[in-house]
Amino acid sequence: MKRPITEEDIQGYVDCALQPERHDEVEAYLAANPDEASRAATLKADAATLRAALDPVAQEPIPMRLNLAQIAARRQSEKLPAWRMAAAAMVLIVVGATGGWAVRGYSLPPSEGVAALAQEASASYTTFAGSAVQPVEFKADDLSGLADIASRTLGTKTVLPDLSRSGYRLMGGRIVSTVHGPGFMLMYNDDKGDRLVMLARHMIVDQNRPMVEHADGKVSGWTWANGGMGFSLMGATDAKSLHPIADDIRAQLSTM
Repeated sequence: MKRPITEEDIQGYVDCALQPERHDEVEAYLAANPDEASRAATLKADAATLRAALDPVAQEPIPMRLNLAQIAARRQSEKLPAWRMAAAAMVLIVVGATGGWAVRGYSLPPSEGVAALAQEASASYTTFAGSAVQPVEFKADDLSGLADIASRTLGTKTVLPDLSRSGYRLMGGRIVSTVHGPGFMLMYNDDKGDRLVMLARHMIVDQNRPMVEHADGKVSGWTWANGGMGFSLMGATDAKSLHPIADDIRAQLSTM
């Protein structure tokens, strides 16, 4: 008996991470289910967009000042005591393991932690917020259904933040593929047509992190993590004006 096709299989298919036999089974399933095939195609497009946005930064070389050989040679030339050499090497190992060089205001490179989540949320905003056709995959007409989809995607009970006090209405959401696993994006708009995007996903690095600011061209916002879940709010406005909205979201999400 064949195993049923799960969301994990769909994500694995999108990421080309399945064994050949399972890949063929998922492909046959998608051929028989046009709606799921359309969703998988959208996920692949999302992944391609994120790769295009993140790959140039991820490929940036480690700064020379953090190169292990360079630092060891420099320390040797200074003839430091052995205990200081050991301490310096240990610090370097820890820094390298956690990506400790500063990039755009973060203590981790964009391929990890809240820095990566901020980049993914910014890319999601750029990709979907300007769409006049289908900015969201699941509309907010059915809030309970939308919350259920978000919960199944993230694997935990999900709260849909209410931003009406800030003048924003929930439009809906969509499943977003990231290099760190599936995320769920919510989109909001106001009476002027301005839109905000909030992206949530599980965190491998930075499982608990205070709110940090992000700016990428015209897109800016705030990103944080709590209890292994990361959240990022982005919009085409200055980060300062988004800070109270991000605080409101964080307070509402504390019940998750």
